[in-house]
Amino acid sequence: MNGISEVTSRYLYLYKENIDRISGMSSPYINSFRKGAFERFSAMGIPTKKDEAYKYTNLNIFFDHDYKSYFIPETADFIKAEEFRCDIADLDTLGIVLLNGFYPTINGKLHQLSNGVWIGSLNEAALKFPELIEKHYGKYANSDTDGLVHLNTAMAHDGVFVYVPDGVKLSKPVQVVNLVQSDEDMFSQHRNLIIVEKNAEFSMIICDHALSPNKFLTNAVTEAYVGENAHFDLIRVQNEHNAACKITHTFIHQEKNSVTSSNNMTLHGGLIRNSTYHHLGGEGAETSSYGLFLADKFQHIDNYVSVDHASPKCTSNQLFKGVLDEMATGTFNGRILVRPDAQGTMAYQRNNNILLTDDAKMDTKPQLEIYADDVKCSHGATIGQLDENAMFYLQSRGINKREARLMLMFGFAHEVIQNIKIEPLRERMDNLVMQRLRGELSRCASCMVKCG
Repeated sequence: MNGISEVTSRYLYLYKENIDRISGMSSPYINSFRKGAFERFSAMGIPTKKDEAYKYTNLNIFFDHDYKSYFIPETADFIKAEEFRCDIADLDTLGIVLLNGFYPTINGKLHQLSNGVWIGSLNEAALKFPELIEKHYGKYANSDTDGLVHLNTAMAHDGVFVYVPDGVKLSKPVQVVNLVQSDEDMFSQHRNLIIVEKNAEFSMIICDHALSPNKFLTNAVTEAYVGENAHFDLIRVQNEHNAACKITHTFIHQEKNSVTSSNNMTLHGGLIRNSTYHHLGGEGAETSSYGLFLADKFQHIDNYVSVDHASPKCTSNQLFKGVLDEMATGTFNGRILVRPDAQGTMAYQRNNNILLTDDAKMDTKPQLEIYADDVKCSHGATIGQLDENAMFYLQSRGINKREARLMLMFGFAHEVIQNIKIEPLRERMDNLVMQRLRGELSRCASCMVKCG
């Protein structure tokens, strides 16, 4: 194909080989997006280091691979996935398990809770709630620079749908456990849609786990609509092995006086790319975007954040931290856009990183793009080593060097963890981060499925 790279051609082929099966499982409305998205992906292709947003991330490590099939499950495939149980004993959540991006059919595809909240399969929701889907699906996942968003729109098969009606305050968070498991190397995609209507409150925890040692590539898109005066919190915890690549794109659209937060906690993974897009579409909206990653042994973690201040008197805050060791590499690319009508904006961004060894590397690119004059904005980034003065102080108080290092690293990381509002999860993350810093946490350490 003229002008199309060999890597991109692989995914054009996967689309043509699987689109009939994928379309057969989806609603006509979702299918109506596929052809146009495929054409846009064909033109844009898999991002390369020539693309500014991927300048420091080489996707070919995982994309230039012959994934034999595009996973579409049978009912029996969910049996082992249903055995998965989160080991946070005090974490009282409404649980959902996705297997390779698919919502299980064992217990039904769509459920209504007693307070009127609907949770279940996006495919099923598209049939039951066509007006809701047509109002929101594909309206926020817009990207003129990332072909992977269009690849997802062209091929995504299923995912999680959540609808929180006006004024409903969900007392328990919803926990979505994304499990990847296969006997062969696998590429999968899923699509989530979250609708939080005005005056509602909702929290979601997304946990990513790999249960078998094969090579996995996941390209996921989540769209979230947050209505007027609504509150929405999203926490993602990633713990996969070095042969797993996770690409996530999260688009959060906010209306007037809404409040949201997103927090990406990356403990382990071969290549992780988390892109989060916040669109402040109503006056007085507030958003906070947090991230923490711990990387070693040739792992690469990339966090991309874009905050679009499209309305006046909105507030945003970004705090991302990374700890890199043993040939690990990391990237932070944060952008704040303040549009001409967004007077009264307050926007803050900070990225801090610690390199534990000389062979670890971090690239950071904070950006401000301001077209209004009544604003308060700041940004900053640091890359360094542990504070030697603090190390000396702790050692002078009888703490050995190793424990002093751990204490400083944990204190550094906890500034992000403390923003998790769900106490049992916050305490568990403190424990997992300390395990990771001690070198005791490997892939799926918290998994109840002991898959060898």
